[in-house]
Amino acid sequence: MKKGLFITFEGADGCGKTTQLKLAAEYLQEKGQSVLITREPGAKGLGEKLRDILLNYDGIVSDRCESFLFLADRAQHIDTIVLPAVDAGKIVLCDRHIDSTAAYQGYGRGQDLDQINSLNMIATNNRKPDLTIVFDIDADTSMQRVGEQKDRMESAGIEFFNRVRDGYLKIAQKEPDRVKVLDASKSIDEIHQDVIKLINSLLRVF
Repeated sequence: MKKGLFITFEGADGCGKTTQLKLAAEYLQEKGQSVLITREPGAKGLGEKLRDILLNYDGIVSDRCESFLFLADRAQHIDTIVLPAVDAGKIVLCDRHIDSTAAYQGYGRGQDLDQINSLNMIATNNRKPDLTIVFDIDADTSMQRVGEQKDRMESAGIEFFNRVRDGYLKIAQKEPDRVKVLDASKSIDEIHQDVIKLINSLLRVF
């Protein structure tokens, strides 16, 4: 059986990545591919409970605690959902993964990036995505799209999101073969066509 693929969708809140993930899944399914849609944090089971703590807990959550909660969710997700699906030949489309932790907790919160990258590799057993698509958008537009009802992460403020955006762009500069940046200010259909080009290029390689 042919091994599957692991593709992650990244970007600041309000960038449109979730919409693009769903459109990509529909496209691949129409082409006869077996697709699994998932997310971090909060994949089925234990992940849903961790997501609720991360996004809705109304008490103080230390920066290090936040990072470890994301990493715990990631380890469970990779071991029980992502890798079994990839091994079964499916194309896994994931809403957020390792680069969110680097961008948000590393660049955004100012935690040690080397430590975060090392912990990410422990949590994923050294497995990186085959392709990561970053939907780039400025912080003002991001916050406008999110609206007034914000969860704990979305309420961090514009300076925080400027650092997050800068973090994503730096990650892409460091890993240009894996991480591709798309302009998220385009129309939904234009962005979708850009996504499909990237995915089709990957499929031809594999």
